[in-house]
Amino acid sequence: MLAEKRNVWLLASCQALFMTGNALMITLSTLVGDHMLTEDRALVTLPVTSMVVGTLVATMPASFWMRFIGRRWGFMTGAAIGFGGGIVTSVAIYENIFWLFCLGTFMMGSYNAFAQYYRFAAADVASDSYRSRAISYVMAGGVVSALFGPELARQTHDLVATYSYLASYMSLSVLASAALLLLSFLNIPRMTAEERRDTGRPWLAIARQPVFIVAVLSSVVGYASMSLVMTATPLAMAICNHGLNETAFVIQWHALGMFAPSFVTGHLIRRFGVLYIILVGCVIEVAAVMTNLHGITFLHFGMALFLLGVGWNFMFIGGTALVTETYQPSEKGKAQAINDFIVFGSVAISSFASGNLLHYVNWSAVNYSALPFIALTVVAVLWLIARRRAEPTAA
Repeated sequence: MLAEKRNVWLLASCQALFMTGNALMITLSTLVGDHMLTEDRALVTLPVTSMVVGTLVATMPASFWMRFIGRRWGFMTGAAIGFGGGIVTSVAIYENIFWLFCLGTFMMGSYNAFAQYYRFAAADVASDSYRSRAISYVMAGGVVSALFGPELARQTHDLVATYSYLASYMSLSVLASAALLLLSFLNIPRMTAEERRDTGRPWLAIARQPVFIVAVLSSVVGYASMSLVMTATPLAMAICNHGLNETAFVIQWHALGMFAPSFVTGHLIRRFGVLYIILVGCVIEVAAVMTNLHGITFLHFGMALFLLGVGWNFMFIGGTALVTETYQPSEKGKAQAINDFIVFGSVAISSFASGNLLHYVNWSAVNYSALPFIALTVVAVLWLIARRRAEPTAA
């Protein structure tokens, strides 16, 4: 028990570091894109989209690499890529090269692909009674990012007077270096040669399970809806004449909403059941959208983004906990890879669509677009609840 808790807190600390970098990039990347682009402003969210595409592209290779080399060295590989991403984005800002900046955010996204497995690594080494809490505690590491990510962006964006945002992106390499150091102390046994040979069921057999489908849908919609609205928020606030300090504060509260509930989400799942927590997450995301549609004041943006974060927390952690019920230990690599590939593929689409909807239509269209997908998730979860209730009766 002591060893699993030690691993969980190491992973939570690394989660805090990589999410601090993410919060900084979410706060600034759209603004950096807007600063670099002079004509086609529809591409303003491309740096954020590149980050998500980097996550998508690296998700499966990261899983297979860790299956071969082990969690510790796999996670350290990801942190090393993050170090390089910080260097590339910094050079891009110094030279004012938009495509190079997108390459750097792509590399940071690849780092994210490895880091997204922190939650699964915690679940893999935890006992059944501790699993949902282990996932939650690792995700709770993001609370640090809520406090320090936007604040780091605010304090460093003009630190180098002639190169706005340069110091901010240089700090990404510092954060990745700290993660490298912590990961060197991680102690998760590598799979044996026999375990690596046993690959379990085919991908399709895992993916077509009703529970797996609902679990992935919950994570996809929770994450993609959040990305759709959140990616456009910094630019929408700028259009509405809100300054960087206000934008950073809103992102800070959004990150708090995303991660602060993690201290209790695992307990809530154990008490009320994962499906009901996902339903609550859907309701909260709808409340976030309706708040955005109601007004464009600083208070509206702040409240909406905070609620959006809480809804994401319940839907994403709920989906993660639910997907761990669908595979055997020998199948975890492929099942986790399928899950994250679908999730971040959807997030890539939503983040790119966000900028286009805001540019070609308006802020309301960005928010309305999330509602049909949330409704679909509600229907799917209610169907699974009814199916599970019917199973004992049929038996």
